[in-house]
Amino acid sequence: MSGPKSFDISKRVVYEAYRKVKANSGAAGVDGESIAQFEQDLNGNLYKLWNRLSSGSYFPPPVRMVEIAKPGGRGVRVLGVPTVADRIAQTVVAMYLEPLVEPVFHSDSYGYRPQRSALDAVGACRQRCWRTDWVIDLDIQGFFDNLDHDLVLKAVAHHTDQRWILLYVQRWLNAPLQQQDGSLVAWDRGSPQGSVISPLLANLFMHYAFDAWMGRTFPAVSFERYCDDVVVHCRSEAEAHQVRDAIAVRLAECGGLQLHPDKTRIVYCRDGKRRGSAKHTALTFLGYTFRSRKVRARDGSYFFSFNPAISDEAAKRIRAQIRAWRLHLRSGSTLQDLARTINPIVRGWIAYYGRFYKSALVFSPKGINEYLMRWTMQKYKRMRRRRRRARQRLVVVARHDPGLFAHWQLVKP
Repeated sequence: MSGPKSFDISKRVVYEAYRKVKANSGAAGVDGESIAQFEQDLNGNLYKLWNRLSSGSYFPPPVRMVEIAKPGGRGVRVLGVPTVADRIAQTVVAMYLEPLVEPVFHSDSYGYRPQRSALDAVGACRQRCWRTDWVIDLDIQGFFDNLDHDLVLKAVAHHTDQRWILLYVQRWLNAPLQQQDGSLVAWDRGSPQGSVISPLLANLFMHYAFDAWMGRTFPAVSFERYCDDVVVHCRSEAEAHQVRDAIAVRLAECGGLQLHPDKTRIVYCRDGKRRGSAKHTALTFLGYTFRSRKVRARDGSYFFSFNPAISDEAAKRIRAQIRAWRLHLRSGSTLQDLARTINPIVRGWIAYYGRFYKSALVFSPKGINEYLMRWTMQKYKRMRRRRRRARQRLVVVARHDPGLFAHWQLVKP
C-alpha cells in the first residue's frame, strides 16, 4: 500500500499520455528503451511513473542529443530526445497545462495548437499579402537555445497554482543533454527541440514576449506566428522598418533574444498591380515561397498575383528523398509493394504542398516515374535498355489502375 501523495495526478491521464506517446512513436532516449520494450511491463512502468510524479520524486534523465543537418548546409540543429517514460511524463504535464493556457493564446498563433495547422497560417498569410504591400519576414536567432528559464517559469506560474507543474517544468528546463560520447552538457537557458513540453512552453513564452505585446503596441498590424516563425504585415515600407526595430528591442528585453541580421527581411509583395522595386520581393514561410506568380482568372484570362507555392528548399528535400528510396534497385518487389512503401509519404507531400499553387508541386514527384521505368527495365529482361517499352508498360498499368501510385494524380507516366 502506498501512502498519501503530495500531488493529485490522475492515473487515467498518465495512461492517456502513454497512448499519445505511442501514437507519435519516436526514437529511444539515453536508456535505449523503445516503446515496445517499455510495453513489456506496461502496467508496472506506468504505475512507477505515476507514483514518482505524484510524490514529487520524479527527476527526468538527461535527453539524448541528436544533431540534424539544416537544409542547404547551414550547420546543424540540435535535438533532444527524451526517454519513453520522460515523454509520457511531459505529456501528462502538457495535458494539464494546455487547457489552462489555450484559451488566452492569440488567434494568429498556429504552431502546435489543437484545430490549427501550418496550412492555416499559410492561408492567412496569403490573404493578408493581397491586402497589404509589405511584410517583415522575422527570424529569431537560436530561439529554442536561448529561451530565458525565469521568464518561461513566470509565464507558467501566471496560469496555474499547481506546484507540481512548475516543479517538473523547471526540472525539464534544467535537464542536461547527453552527447554521443556520454558526456553531459548543462545549460541555464533554452529548451531542447524534440521534447514534448517544449512547443507548449515556447508558445507560452512567445504569447507574452510577442503576441500580446503586438496587440498592445501595434493593434492595427496583423501577423501569423508558427512557434518562432513569424510574418508581420505592414502598410508601408516606413511602417515595416518601424515595427521591425520595435520588435528587435522587445525581444532583446525578453531574455536577450535577437533577430537574425541576414534572415530577417523586409519584403515588398510585388505582383501585376504592385510594380514598385525593392531589395526583397519574395518570402519563404513554412515550406512555401511567396512571390509574384501567373494565375488564371475565372474568365480564363491570366494575371500576376503574390502567391505561395512549394519552396525550392522543400522541393529539393522531396527529390533527395525520392533518390534515397532507390526504387530501381528493388527488382525483388512488385509495383504494389513499391506503392505501399512510398504512397503514405507522397500523400503527405500532396496534402501539404499541394494546397496552394498545386502545379508547382508536379516537378518534384515526377522523378518517381523515372525510377519506376528503371525498375521495369531491371525487373524484366525483355525490357533491358528499352526505355520506351518500359514507359509504355507503366502507361498501361496507370490506365488500368490509376490510383496505384499516389503521385499519378499529379503526373502520369
